[in-house]
Amino acid sequence: MPSSALHVARTGLEAQDARMQVISNNLANVGTTGFKRDRTNFSTLAYQAARVAGQASSNQTEYAEGLNLGTGVQVQSTSRIVTQGTLNQTGNALDLALDGDGYFQIEMPNGEMGYTRAGNFTRSADGQLVTTQGYPVQPAINLPEGVTTISVATDGTVSAMVDGDAEPVELGQLVIASFANPGGLRPISGNFLEETAGSGPVILGVAGENGRGNVQQGMLEGSNVNVVQELVDMIETQRAYEISSKMISSVDEMLSNANQVL
Repeated sequence: MPSSALHVARTGLEAQDARMQVISNNLANVGTTGFKRDRTNFSTLAYQAARVAGQASSNQTEYAEGLNLGTGVQVQSTSRIVTQGTLNQTGNALDLALDGDGYFQIEMPNGEMGYTRAGNFTRSADGQLVTTQGYPVQPAINLPEGVTTISVATDGTVSAMVDGDAEPVELGQLVIASFANPGGLRPISGNFLEETAGSGPVILGVAGENGRGNVQQGMLEGSNVNVVQELVDMIETQRAYEISSKMISSVDEMLSNANQVL
């Protein structure tokens, strides 16, 4: 029994340590553009069934309740909370935010597509609209020489005034990616997400249509991390960790007493 209690307490320590890592990552990214906070989900480990409810207790009776001993806890998954972050005005014409669902589509260095809520774009040396890492936005938007004013409509249409032209020139249109299960996207570094079997295939469309958000020019979406809530969760996690530690100390003391008696 004491050795089993030690095992259960150890799983509690490991689970709370994992939760604290998730909370730490949330707080570390409180200022990250387009960041979505994660939540830790727990589940019980297998139970040891010493007696099953309904098992015969005599020739005429059955046990009304079973005898099941839990073996601890495990981290089942982490859920990304995809609620909208605050839209902050920047005044930069190439800063774009999505007011609603969806993701910008980016071509990664390996040729695969990445998806992001961070719309802090810039112009490359050859005039292409790219991320701060230099990854091109898809479909490609090229900003010609002599551009004076860049306008991005809520549907993602990009146009610009060019020296020598009396009317704005349409340069292309951003497409917005959506997924049946956005929580199934795999997060990678650099504010990017990757498609997985769990997310379902990407569905491309026009901003503002079929539930996709509108493009807001000159704005960036902040993270959806609530610092107060994260601090409350951190204190709760710390207390749970301390309780599991106390359990190990108590079981160790019980074993010492048993050794002395025996």
